[in-house]
Amino acid sequence: MKKTVLLLLLFVGFSGISQTNNELLKHYNAYYKEMRLQGDVNGVIGALTHLNVLAPSKERRDTLAFVYMNNGQHMQALNTIGVEKNTNDSDLAVQIKAFSLKALNQPKRALEHFEELYSRNPSPYLAYEMADLKIQTGDMNGATTNIEYGIANATDEMKYAFYERQQPYEVSLKAAFYHLKGLADFNMDKENIDAAIASIDEALKIAPNFNLASLSKQALESRKETAEVDKN
Repeated sequence: MKKTVLLLLLFVGFSGISQTNNELLKHYNAYYKEMRLQGDVNGVIGALTHLNVLAPSKERRDTLAFVYMNNGQHMQALNTIGVEKNTNDSDLAVQIKAFSLKALNQPKRALEHFEELYSRNPSPYLAYEMADLKIQTGDMNGATTNIEYGIANATDEMKYAFYERQQPYEVSLKAAFYHLKGLADFNMDKENIDAAIASIDEALKIAPNFNLASLSKQALESRKETAEVDKN
């Protein structure tokens, strides 16, 4: 008799917990939808965190990490999904790791994830990110391979955003590749500044408003003038 009563109490207890969890799931699902409608990022993060605690899933975790990344909270994004390379990761998870590590100034680790993304679905945009990171890490040959692919495959409709000015602006992705080519040319042969300037001129020919390319050209011309003065 005692055993029967105990089992009954346990059943009622588990049933109550299950019902409470289901009610909470319904509540936070509704809350999540409402926060999305209102554009409340903190509310979305809170709802997803609760949903992931109540009913953990890879999809919810990736979505939460994406919201963090999109809100500029890159460390929180990586704390949510980790930083290690994992071939079982979804495309979204790999993308989050790549861009968040890049934003946190971890070019070598970011490059691992960009290469994983590129192996799954090559694109000029990914090639640009890889070339940029390879220049930062000193792999000029690898950067040149990505740049050549990008110049050959970037279409006129493809744009890339830059933020070094107070007002962000976009230029043709192909122009962005020619700018990188100039930087790579210079790093491979610092004596042949004219070749680097010629590549950047190609970028400016395509996108005359390309401020970063103009700044790079000015720096190269100044270096060239200094070198010529030193020779004399």
